[in-house]
Amino acid sequence: MKRGWSRRVLLRYTLFQLPEVLLLVVILLALKPWIAIPSWLFWGLIGLSIARDIIMFPFVWRSYDPQQVDNSALVGASAVAVERLAPNGYVQVRGERWRAELQGDAPPVDAGTRVHVQGIRGLTLLVSLPEARPPSEAAPHPALSPDK
Repeated sequence: MKRGWSRRVLLRYTLFQLPEVLLLVVILLALKPWIAIPSWLFWGLIGLSIARDIIMFPFVWRSYDPQQVDNSALVGASAVAVERLAPNGYVQVRGERWRAELQGDAPPVDAGTRVHVQGIRGLTLLVSLPEARPPSEAAPHPALSPDK
């Protein structure tokens, strides 16, 4: 389910942008005695600043959402080592690059090796080598599939 922005997110974003607009007003007023700033330019610059904030909102609102994305959905996912994990490095999971740490006494893992996400600590994925499945649990050969 995709969740959009809420009033709370909009309020948070506005409150974070307000000091910037106020600082712009203070700077323009401070420059007024030395530089003849026409009123159309004064209000135009303020309007552009506000317009930029409005245009940027759809792209950045997620970073102002206090309801953080539940990364626990990554636990159990398969990842590919982007670089050697010995025991730290980077992996690719669902199109995103994450810092990863090998769990247990696993030997170093070379780039391109598939690993499984076991947990998350902060912004680091805790990964391990996939365990070999017994032959009874292995996927059947496609030619032997009953669907054919």
